[in-house]
Amino acid sequence: MQFTNALVAATLASAVSGASIPSQVYARQNGTANSTLPAYFKLQVVAIDTPLHLQHFQAAQSSIFVGLPKQNATCDITPDQPTEQEATFTLDSEDNGLYLYAASTTPQQLFADLSGMGQGKLGYTTGAQPAPRNAQRTGWELDEAGHLMFDNAGFTACPNSIEGSWSVWVYNSIDNPGGNKDCVRIAARPVAIPKPNGCSYTS
Repeated sequence: MQFTNALVAATLASAVSGASIPSQVYARQNGTANSTLPAYFKLQVVAIDTPLHLQHFQAAQSSIFVGLPKQNATCDITPDQPTEQEATFTLDSEDNGLYLYAASTTPQQLFADLSGMGQGKLGYTTGAQPAPRNAQRTGWELDEAGHLMFDNAGFTACPNSIEGSWSVWVYNSIDNPGGNKDCVRIAARPVAIPKPNGCSYTS
Protein backbone atom coordinates (compact mmCIF):
# COMPACT_ATOMS: atom_id res chain seq x y z
CA MET A 1 0.00 0.00 0.00
CA GLN A 2 2.80 2.37 0.87
CA PHE A 3 4.53 1.43 -2.36
CA THR A 4 1.33 2.14 -4.31
CA ASN A 5 0.88 5.54 -2.69
CA ALA A 6 4.48 6.45 -3.38
CA LEU A 7 4.13 5.37 -7.00
CA VAL A 8 0.95 7.43 -7.45
CA ALA A 9 2.61 10.47 -5.88
CA ALA A 10 5.64 10.12 -8.12
CA THR A 11 3.43 9.73 -11.18
CA LEU A 12 1.43 12.85 -10.31
CA ALA A 13 4.59 14.85 -9.67
CA SER A 14 5.97 13.73 -13.01
CA ALA A 15 2.73 14.67 -14.77
CA VAL A 16 2.68 18.14 -13.22
CA SER A 17 6.33 18.68 -14.06
CA GLY A 18 5.81 17.47 -17.60
CA ALA A 19 2.81 19.72 -18.06
CA SER A 20 4.94 22.75 -17.26
CA ILE A 21 7.74 21.86 -19.65
CA PRO A 22 6.25 23.16 -22.93
CA SER A 23 5.74 26.72 -21.64
CA GLN A 24 9.23 26.80 -20.14
CA VAL A 25 10.82 25.43 -23.31
CA TYR A 26 8.83 27.95 -25.34
CA ALA A 27 10.05 30.75 -23.10
CA ARG A 28 13.67 29.64 -23.26
CA GLN A 29 13.52 29.45 -27.04
CA ASN A 30 12.48 33.09 -27.06
CA GLY A 31 14.88 34.20 -24.35
CA THR A 32 12.20 34.95 -21.78
CA ALA A 33 12.39 32.13 -19.25
CA ASN A 34 11.67 32.84 -15.58
CA SER A 35 10.45 36.39 -16.26
CA THR A 36 13.96 37.54 -17.19
CA LEU A 37 14.48 39.70 -20.25
CA PRO A 38 17.39 38.95 -22.59
CA ALA A 39 20.27 41.42 -22.53
CA TYR A 40 19.30 42.65 -26.00
CA PHE A 41 16.06 41.89 -27.76
CA LYS A 42 13.53 42.82 -30.39
CA LEU A 43 9.81 42.91 -29.67
CA GLN A 44 7.73 40.62 -31.84
CA VAL A 45 4.00 41.26 -32.15
CA VAL A 46 1.63 38.51 -31.10
CA ALA A 47 -1.78 39.29 -32.58
CA ILE A 48 -3.22 36.28 -34.36
CA ASP A 49 -5.66 37.00 -37.20
CA THR A 50 -4.26 40.50 -37.73
CA PRO A 51 -1.74 41.71 -40.33
CA LEU A 52 0.60 42.64 -37.48
CA HIS A 53 1.19 39.10 -36.23
CA LEU A 54 4.92 38.25 -36.00
CA GLN A 55 6.01 41.71 -37.15
CA HIS A 56 8.36 43.70 -34.89
CA PHE A 57 8.33 47.00 -33.03
CA GLN A 58 10.13 49.84 -34.81
CA ALA A 59 11.34 53.22 -33.59
CA ALA A 60 11.18 56.54 -35.43
CA GLN A 61 10.34 60.17 -34.73
CA SER A 62 10.34 59.56 -30.96
CA SER A 63 7.50 57.05 -31.27
CA ILE A 64 7.03 53.29 -31.66
CA PHE A 65 5.48 51.73 -34.76
CA VAL A 66 4.80 48.46 -36.53
CA GLY A 67 4.83 48.12 -40.31
CA LEU A 68 6.93 51.19 -41.03
CA PRO A 69 8.64 50.84 -44.45
CA LYS A 70 11.88 52.36 -43.12
CA GLN A 71 13.02 53.45 -39.68
CA ASN A 72 15.70 55.75 -41.15
CA ALA A 73 17.88 54.99 -38.14
CA THR A 74 21.65 55.53 -38.21
CA CYS A 75 23.15 52.15 -37.40
CA ASP A 76 26.52 50.51 -36.92
CA ILE A 77 26.46 48.41 -40.05
CA THR A 78 28.06 45.00 -39.76
CA PRO A 79 28.61 42.36 -42.47
CA ASP A 80 25.96 40.04 -41.01
CA GLN A 81 23.44 42.85 -40.49
CA PRO A 82 23.55 45.13 -43.53
CA THR A 83 20.17 46.71 -42.72
CA GLU A 84 18.23 47.33 -39.54
CA GLN A 85 14.49 47.78 -39.89
CA GLU A 86 13.48 46.61 -36.42
CA ALA A 87 14.23 48.32 -33.12
CA THR A 88 16.56 46.64 -30.63
CA PHE A 89 15.89 47.14 -26.92
CA THR A 90 17.75 46.66 -23.66
CA LEU A 91 16.59 46.96 -20.05
CA ASP A 92 18.93 48.78 -17.69
CA SER A 93 19.29 46.74 -14.52
CA GLU A 94 20.11 49.81 -12.42
CA ASP A 95 17.22 52.15 -13.21
CA ASN A 96 14.81 49.56 -14.71
CA GLY A 97 14.47 51.78 -17.74
CA LEU A 98 13.87 50.40 -21.23
CA TYR A 99 16.28 51.77 -23.82
CA LEU A 100 16.83 51.57 -27.55
CA TYR A 101 20.18 49.86 -27.95
CA ALA A 102 23.04 51.97 -29.27
CA ALA A 103 26.80 51.81 -28.98
CA SER A 104 26.88 55.60 -28.52
CA THR A 105 26.66 57.38 -25.17
CA THR A 106 23.48 59.27 -26.11
CA PRO A 107 20.63 57.30 -24.49
CA GLN A 108 17.21 56.90 -26.02
CA GLN A 109 14.81 55.83 -23.29
CA LEU A 110 11.20 54.74 -23.61
CA PHE A 111 8.31 56.26 -21.68
CA ALA A 112 4.58 55.75 -21.44
CA ASP A 113 1.95 58.32 -20.53
CA LEU A 114 -1.00 56.53 -18.94
CA SER A 115 -2.78 59.71 -17.88
CA GLY A 116 -6.11 60.80 -19.27
CA MET A 117 -4.30 63.20 -21.57
CA GLY A 118 -1.66 60.73 -22.70
CA GLN A 119 -4.09 57.82 -23.17
CA GLY A 120 -1.18 55.36 -23.22
CA LYS A 121 1.18 57.30 -25.46
CA LEU A 122 4.37 55.27 -25.99
CA GLY A 123 7.52 57.03 -27.11
CA TYR A 124 11.16 57.70 -26.35
CA THR A 125 13.38 60.62 -25.44
CA THR A 126 16.89 61.33 -26.69
CA GLY A 127 19.81 62.39 -24.52
CA ALA A 128 18.89 64.81 -21.74
CA GLN A 129 15.42 65.45 -23.17
CA PRO A 130 12.86 65.19 -20.35
CA ALA A 131 9.91 62.86 -20.57
CA PRO A 132 6.50 64.48 -21.12
CA ARG A 133 4.54 65.56 -18.08
CA ASN A 134 2.76 62.60 -16.43
CA ALA A 135 4.91 60.10 -18.34
CA GLN A 136 6.52 57.13 -16.61
CA ARG A 137 9.82 55.50 -17.51
CA THR A 138 9.77 52.44 -15.26
CA GLY A 139 7.32 49.60 -14.80
CA TRP A 140 8.53 47.13 -17.45
CA GLU A 141 8.13 43.43 -16.70
CA LEU A 142 7.18 40.10 -18.24
CA ASP A 143 3.85 38.39 -17.67
CA GLU A 144 3.43 34.65 -17.18
CA ALA A 145 3.31 34.11 -20.95
CA GLY A 146 6.66 35.85 -21.42
CA HIS A 147 5.18 39.00 -22.97
CA LEU A 148 6.47 42.45 -22.12
CA MET A 149 4.12 44.58 -20.04
CA PHE A 150 4.17 48.12 -18.73
CA ASP A 151 2.57 48.69 -15.35
CA ASN A 152 0.62 45.42 -15.84
CA ALA A 153 -0.72 46.59 -19.19
CA GLY A 154 -0.22 45.26 -22.71
CA PHE A 155 -0.26 47.21 -25.96
CA THR A 156 -2.59 48.55 -28.62
CA ALA A 157 -1.74 49.23 -32.27
CA CYS A 158 -3.64 51.74 -34.38
CA PRO A 159 -3.62 51.86 -38.22
CA ASN A 160 -3.19 54.77 -40.62
CA SER A 161 -0.11 56.25 -38.99
CA ILE A 162 2.93 57.62 -40.85
CA GLU A 163 3.72 55.91 -44.16
CA GLY A 164 0.89 53.45 -43.68
CA SER A 165 2.28 52.05 -40.43
CA TRP A 166 0.56 51.31 -37.12
CA SER A 167 1.29 53.41 -34.04
CA VAL A 168 1.87 51.48 -30.81
CA TRP A 169 0.36 52.54 -27.48
CA VAL A 170 0.26 51.07 -24.00
CA TYR A 171 -3.29 49.84 -23.42
CA ASN A 172 -4.98 52.11 -20.88
CA SER A 173 -8.60 50.95 -21.01
CA ILE A 174 -9.09 53.09 -24.11
CA ASP A 175 -9.80 51.00 -27.20
CA ASN A 176 -8.96 53.76 -29.69
CA PRO A 177 -6.45 56.15 -28.09
CA GLY A 178 -5.40 59.46 -29.56
CA GLY A 179 -8.51 59.80 -31.70
CA ASN A 180 -7.57 56.74 -33.75
CA LYS A 181 -9.99 54.15 -35.13
CA ASP A 182 -9.90 50.38 -35.62
CA CYS A 183 -7.09 49.81 -33.11
CA VAL A 184 -6.28 46.25 -32.06
CA ARG A 185 -4.87 44.77 -28.87
CA ILE A 186 -1.43 43.21 -29.28
CA ALA A 187 1.13 41.43 -27.13
CA ALA A 188 4.89 42.03 -27.37
CA ARG A 189 7.16 38.99 -27.18
CA PRO A 190 10.88 39.66 -26.54
CA VAL A 191 13.18 37.78 -28.92
CA ALA A 192 16.83 37.60 -27.89
CA ILE A 193 19.43 39.16 -30.20
CA PRO A 194 22.88 37.65 -29.46
CA LYS A 195 24.75 40.18 -31.61
CA PRO A 196 22.81 43.46 -31.53
CA ASN A 197 23.33 46.23 -34.04
CA GLY A 198 23.53 49.61 -32.31
CA CYS A 199 21.39 52.36 -33.81
CA SER A 200 20.48 55.98 -33.23
CA TYR A 201 16.79 56.43 -33.98
CA THR A 202 15.21 59.61 -35.33
CA SER A 203 13.69 62.09 -32.93
